[in-house]
Amino acid sequence: MSKISFQNDILPLKNQLYRLALRITLRNAEAEDIVQETLIKAWNVRDKWDTIDNIEAFCFTICRNLALDSIKRHDNRNETLENVRTDAADTQQTPLDKATTNNRIDIVRHLVDSLPEKQRSCIQLRDFEGKTYKEIATVMGIPEEQVKVNIFRGRQAIKTQFQKLDNFGVSKKNP
Repeated sequence: MSKISFQNDILPLKNQLYRLALRITLRNAEAEDIVQETLIKAWNVRDKWDTIDNIEAFCFTICRNLALDSIKRHDNRNETLENVRTDAADTQQTPLDKATTNNRIDIVRHLVDSLPEKQRSCIQLRDFEGKTYKEIATVMGIPEEQVKVNIFRGRQAIKTQFQKLDNFGVSKKNP
């Protein structure tokens, strides 16, 4: 087992940890605080790093648990992500195309935000962070099959709700 370095192995996880905390808490400032606390907790057990099988999963587990504790304390499950926008890189888009794309992204974000926490976390870790089912199972403390079920159900719920909105003209397709 190689020696774990805070600078090289843990600190580079901060953006991924932030995205996970944000997806769970739905609050920018709270997510930032959770990442700081996660990094501090990881640092405080530095004398035990050589006994940890997967330091990345260890950090994600700390982050998820802190985020869950936070939403229990603040009861903020009905809020949505704010001030987080992904603008399309395609400069060939017209302003209408860009607005349509941004509208669809906002709708999908809202739909993901409205999922139950386990589905939301599994989708965040898999689709946004690129984690394997095994890594997600470790972080979430659930079997791999349950991870797959949560991801499948979450994706199905998003697809179904998005299609309903699309069919009602909330999100129009270009001809």
